Amino acid sequence: MGTDIDTLATKSSWGQRPEASLPEAKAAGEADSGHVARPVGLRTRLIGQLASFGLVGGLAFVVDLAVYNAVRATVLQDSPIWSKVVSVAVATAFAWLGNRYLTFRRERSPHAVREGVLFAVVNVVGLLIAAGCLFVSHYVLGFTSQLADNISGNGVGLVLGTAFRFAAYRWLVFSPRSRTLRVPRSARRIVRLDTGGPS
Repeated sequence: MGTDIDTLATKSSWGQRPEASLPEAKAAGEADSGHVARPVGLRTRLIGQLASFGLVGGLAFVVDLAVYNAVRATVLQDSPIWSKVVSVAVATAFAWLGNRYLTFRRERSPHAVREGVLFAVVNVVGLLIAAGCLFVSHYVLGFTSQLADNISGNGVGLVLGTAFRFAAYRWLVFSPRSRTLRVPRSARRIVRLDTGGPS
């Protein structure tokens, strides 16, 4: 009789995982969910950055337009070129602040001057990309109509220049590598106490 009971107990335990393996299964499950959550989080963050980047760009366009017309109608009535230079400079500064404190607020560098210079350089390159598309279309391919100029300069050139600016902002101007990582003073004190070093 005792042997039958032992046999039934052994059979009932077949197909069941030991209790000791439950923490391992839980850890494995958390690891799997972490691998799934990380790409989803990165994708969500990228979408948010793209939306914010578009918003800042749209507002910068409005600033450019408003400043140009205001300056052109007042202090620089006879200087349309310099009016445009002033409006572009103001709009670029606005775009830098908007992207620094909104789009890439988590990645911004403590070195604001260096970041601002990189931002300006990236915008100049973006402008050259748009101008290059217009040059190729107008002077190389021979599409000289106003429609062709708008398609190449304000269509293809704008899209390529904007894509370049966003990529450069994200991976160069506001790159996490550009931040100075400093250990908090309290953390340094704890490390010194643990290692027996001087406080």
